[in-house]
Amino acid sequence: MKPRNISSLAAHFEKLSLSSSPLRPSSTLVTTWSFRRPTLLENATSISCRPFSSTTSRPGNWLLPTQPEKKRSRKGRPRVPTGGSARGTTMVWGDYGLRMCDHHRRVSASQLKNGEEAIKVRLKGMRYRLYKRVCASIGVYSSGNEVRMGKGKGSFDHWASRIAVSKVIFELKGDIHEQVARDAFRLAGNKMPGQYEFVKKGDPPVVGITKLDGITMEELKRPRRKVPLPMPIGSTTETTLSTTSASLSPDA
Repeated sequence: MKPRNISSLAAHFEKLSLSSSPLRPSSTLVTTWSFRRPTLLENATSISCRPFSSTTSRPGNWLLPTQPEKKRSRKGRPRVPTGGSARGTTMVWGDYGLRMCDHHRRVSASQLKNGEEAIKVRLKGMRYRLYKRVCASIGVYSSGNEVRMGKGKGSFDHWASRIAVSKVIFELKGDIHEQVARDAFRLAGNKMPGQYEFVKKGDPPVVGITKLDGITMEELKRPRRKVPLPMPIGSTTETTLSTTSASLSPDA
């Protein structure tokens, strides 16, 4: 290399300095932080969080009980709230729901599964969240045909759920039109026994079969007949004595 080129190259090296080049330690740290692998706790948190609810997901199947039965369930009847309770008759998480409206009954797990599948088929390809408000935790036992009475309760047949009247079974939330949700719940109601009605968020609660629409709980609990006023004790005694003397008189 020629001496002139060497001197010019040395002059260029002298002009270079660290202050002229921008420092980028912060970007390196940000890049390292953004590409780090998530920890085990973060993975568990991301798995347990649901997109449309603030509660954590529970493991298990809604068509099976969480714990085995300690003893065989009796036939029984659903607990219909007769004391003025409206629990379970309104929407909690979703915007639209399906509610039983005719009579309380026992619905099997297979029938509930058919209703769920009907909703999923109708809403295929849409973004939604389906909530189940019931659980099939009651065992149904039966004996074979032409079996004499006695000899125990029978063998296990299937799981079922006791659903009271005006109980919400399914709730739906997502970017879905109301008419589409109505159609999906109509198909689900046709697959399950009983009569059902479509409800929306904000609808009034139901006590028994009476909707609290324009009527309060106090008015519903108020007796229909007027309570008779208590009679004074003195007037009751005088009436009794007059009646007794009239019956003992000879003219009577």
